[in-house]
Amino acid sequence: MRLRCAVLDDFQSIATRVADWSPVRDRVEVVSFTGHFATEDELAAALTDADIVVTLRERVPFPASLLDRLPRLKLIVASGMRNSVIDYAAAERNGVTVCGTSSSSTPPVELTWALLLALARGVVAENNALRTGGPWQSTVGADLHGGRLGLLGLGRIGGQVARVGLAFGMEVTAWSQNLTGERADEIGVRRAASKEELLRESDFVSVHLALGERTRGLLGAAELALLKPTAYLVNTSRSAIVDQEALLAALHEGRIAGAGVDVFDIEPLPADHPMRTAPRLLATPHLGYVSLNNYRTYYGQAVEDIAAYLAGSPVRLLG
Repeated sequence: MRLRCAVLDDFQSIATRVADWSPVRDRVEVVSFTGHFATEDELAAALTDADIVVTLRERVPFPASLLDRLPRLKLIVASGMRNSVIDYAAAERNGVTVCGTSSSSTPPVELTWALLLALARGVVAENNALRTGGPWQSTVGADLHGGRLGLLGLGRIGGQVARVGLAFGMEVTAWSQNLTGERADEIGVRRAASKEELLRESDFVSVHLALGERTRGLLGAAELALLKPTAYLVNTSRSAIVDQEALLAALHEGRIAGAGVDVFDIEPLPADHPMRTAPRLLATPHLGYVSLNNYRTYYGQAVEDIAAYLAGSPVRLLG
């Protein structure tokens, strides 16, 4: 009898199309779920007969309460080499091996700039007007050249975003709790003296921090109030870094020019969620890592992880 492998959140039905599953096909039956399970009970019911689960990024939590309900589960493959929503102690207690895959920082960098550029030049509003017979040229674009880009975080992704900003002729400033002058010099940007200074002086602010206790709620109402009324905020990192209620209030009250958001407290967003109708908001459904090459890497290495596990030598272990 073949093992059952459940692929979660395969919204585009792409997992079996971008990777060669033949190395494990004789021992593994692959079942893709194209919808999202909103509750733990729904997920537990869907995975009751699963021996292997392939999960995308950090969209599906695997707490102890879920893992304890899945006695058949033996392997979780998570895309990326970091996953904060898996209870590794509970996985070990239940005899579940957890493996990861490589990932590219290029897609989120590109999406960050897609959002920022679209906001700066009113692309969505102008496209909608053109297609519906609306006014010809109703917005005035914000110039990137000579503007100041403020980056919260200057790691692997933030550093690449900074280099693009420099290529546009922007003044780039960065801040994080761990940012050193040496790192800022390496990228060629200025290190802000404080988070508050960066927020007050920037024309565009982009978030590129890992979520943790020190970054959760890092931008609340007080911090958003420091932004210029002409400033734009982009978050392709983690939603909990920016207080969602405070951001919605700033957008509705017109206290910032706009925001580009790719991450949300609830995913997928419910149909009646206020982020779907907020003014001055350009929102995308967590597309940061959704690219063909990234999916080839994720699912191709997921097959490698499964094959290695079946051979008794797991690779890319997480925990």
